[in-house]
Amino acid sequence: MSRSIDYYFSLHSPWTYLGNALFHEIARRHGCRIDYRPMPLRSVFDETGGLPLPKRHPVRQRWRERRGRPLVLQPKHFPFDPAHADRMTIAIQVAGGDPSAFISDVMAGLWERNQDMGKPEALLASAAKVGLDGAALLQAAESEPVRQRYEDTLGEAVAAGVFGAPSYVLDGEVFWGQDRLELLDSALASGRAPYRVEGAV
Repeated sequence: MSRSIDYYFSLHSPWTYLGNALFHEIARRHGCRIDYRPMPLRSVFDETGGLPLPKRHPVRQRWRERRGRPLVLQPKHFPFDPAHADRMTIAIQVAGGDPSAFISDVMAGLWERNQDMGKPEALLASAAKVGLDGAALLQAAESEPVRQRYEDTLGEAVAAGVFGAPSYVLDGEVFWGQDRLELLDSALASGRAPYRVEGAV
């Protein structure tokens, strides 16, 4: 039976961007289903005490080289409010689609092309590039069900033990950060029982 990985992320996170391609490769290789869970990251930090990017050590250049990804270290339009992009991702799923190509292009827009991905026209262009109806998705992103699902992800993330992006949750075990992807790969390959914090649900 196929295993499932809960993918907690936000589309303006450089760490999500750096690990995104490798994460999808690992999931494909192990035949895992991905449950995409874009979350209001700043609210997660507020709930858990996590640190936003400007307050953390600047090691992105090292990981850019390790992952072999182009990365604008100081993009002109960062930070931006990722809520529209995150909710468009949810809208794709609600419509029964696969959001992976949209996710990749939006993050590339910020971290490779140095674009302002907070603008609706940039999101529409990303949607069109990957064959999606951007106008319909943008409208759906404003709907109450999609907004509520986005907000609900905050509580789900905190309950799961997530405190930053990206986080990959496999059978209740949290792998926080793209620098834990090799550990996720190993856990999938070995089939070992998950490590969980004592007392966690």
